[in-house]
Amino acid sequence: MKRFLIAAVALLATSAAFAQNRQIDYVHYDWAQMGRYVEANKALENKDVDVVFYGNSITENWAKMRPEFFESHGFVGRGISGQTTFRLLGRFRQDVIELNPKRVVILAGINDLAYNDGIVPLENILDNIQSMCELAKLHGIRVYLCSVLPCNRFSWRPEAGDRSADVVTLNRMLRAYAHSAGIVYVNYFPEMENGNGIMKEGYSMDGCHPTEKGYEVMEEIILDALD
Repeated sequence: MKRFLIAAVALLATSAAFAQNRQIDYVHYDWAQMGRYVEANKALENKDVDVVFYGNSITENWAKMRPEFFESHGFVGRGISGQTTFRLLGRFRQDVIELNPKRVVILAGINDLAYNDGIVPLENILDNIQSMCELAKLHGIRVYLCSVLPCNRFSWRPEAGDRSADVVTLNRMLRAYAHSAGIVYVNYFPEMENGNGIMKEGYSMDGCHPTEKGYEVMEEIILDALD
């Protein structure tokens, strides 16, 4: 009987410790990085926000590498490296809608193609982007939906292989949706691509992320669209 009681107490202690650790993991694991821009968003309370640039590392790097472009036009950058459309959809209300911008520029999808959150059909990528667009329109925010940039290799996930053909297919789907939904489609692809599904020489640092020169080309395109 004494051995049974000792074993029961040990089992309860182990279960409690496991539950506590699981709770700590749940509290601290911010899958969509909802906490990333909390303070930056607070700084914009009661301020007029015109355009939010929303996306993954391509958008995040843009704001970091070309801060003068964002500052001179009053643009707000809300990109987070590595994010798929699932994560972007998860934080869309907090990092876009609640800022009450007039417009949002959405550039997303390449990390889904890289399998950052597992294998995802193109239709599901489009679904997530459509949901973001619909939420924006519901709140009176004009959407500028961007093409995915040329990319034939993923330095951070080489096992995904060459998805350049899927980039073209996804862009075709995005363009068709934008036209059917009355959304502005911002097509970076033709000016960034060299004719073989990859970025022009000097436009990318790794085959997927733009250099400053690449961003300068994109800036001309997006400014023309916004104007």
